[in-house]
Amino acid sequence: MLASLALLYKLLPLYVTVGLGWVAGRYLDASGRHIAGIMMYIVTPSVVFAGVMNAPLSPEVVLLPFLTFSLCSLLGLLHLWLARRWVHDGSANMIPLSVGTGNTGYFGIPVALLLFGEQGLSIYIVCMLGTTLFENSVGFYLAARGRFGVRDCLRKVLRLPSLYAFFLAVLLNYSGLSIPDAFVPLFDNLRGAYSILGMMIIGMSILSFQGLAGNLRFTGLAFFGKFISWPLAALLFWWLDSQFLHIYDVAVYRAILLISITPIAANTVVIATLLDTSPQQVAGTALLSTLVALVYIPLMIAWLLPVVG
Repeated sequence: MLASLALLYKLLPLYVTVGLGWVAGRYLDASGRHIAGIMMYIVTPSVVFAGVMNAPLSPEVVLLPFLTFSLCSLLGLLHLWLARRWVHDGSANMIPLSVGTGNTGYFGIPVALLLFGEQGLSIYIVCMLGTTLFENSVGFYLAARGRFGVRDCLRKVLRLPSLYAFFLAVLLNYSGLSIPDAFVPLFDNLRGAYSILGMMIIGMSILSFQGLAGNLRFTGLAFFGKFISWPLAALLFWWLDSQFLHIYDVAVYRAILLISITPIAANTVVIATLLDTSPQQVAGTALLSTLVALVYIPLMIAWLLPVVG
């Protein structure tokens, strides 16, 4: 319990950042849409690139993002099927992003550094890249399909630089190259901006706290997928690999477990804002999930991490 309270205390600055974003949007007319573009096309690709460049790559490690990507895609498609039968206000196509991924970067990176240290953080970032790949490919495509045709959706996906940043970093890392020392502070600063701006954009998207949950069917399905389905999938992977496959170790199990219990991704709000697809609905649900995570994550970590460890 003391560990849970300590983690709860460490998470408080993230919530202050959300509040500052709301103040900026409410009283300073700060545009979440402009920041969303900066995040999607500049900051996120930089964090992806630096994360892969700093990771110790092996065939098993390189496959980790694709493992996470597969879990995200499976959960996203399953809950999209449910959403099309349950949600009827045009926001159903945002369910795969709300469920499949999570706030693994802005929220998860500080928590992973706190729990796992620098070495464990590298493994976590490699696993996290699978959620980024999902956001920038299948998740973005499914979200855009709510408003655009197949050709337009594919064009939008191909314009997202995070995919290219990932594969370029893998190639350079395998070639034995590293980030020049002069640029290391730049990438460190971009990682800090990644968390700050990502959390602020949630607050900027909330114009009013009245009716924060919006469509309760959307919010309920998103919460079920994010806080129940994803952790169950992570525990199933841990059980199968630890009992039968024996490919990965405890560090990977813990990283995927942390990914599974993060709140709804701030990038979901970014994408909803860019596509103008129910941004207030998505932002309200993301903010509520972030508030729930204030209690949910410390409890789940105290309960589940010793189990998989």
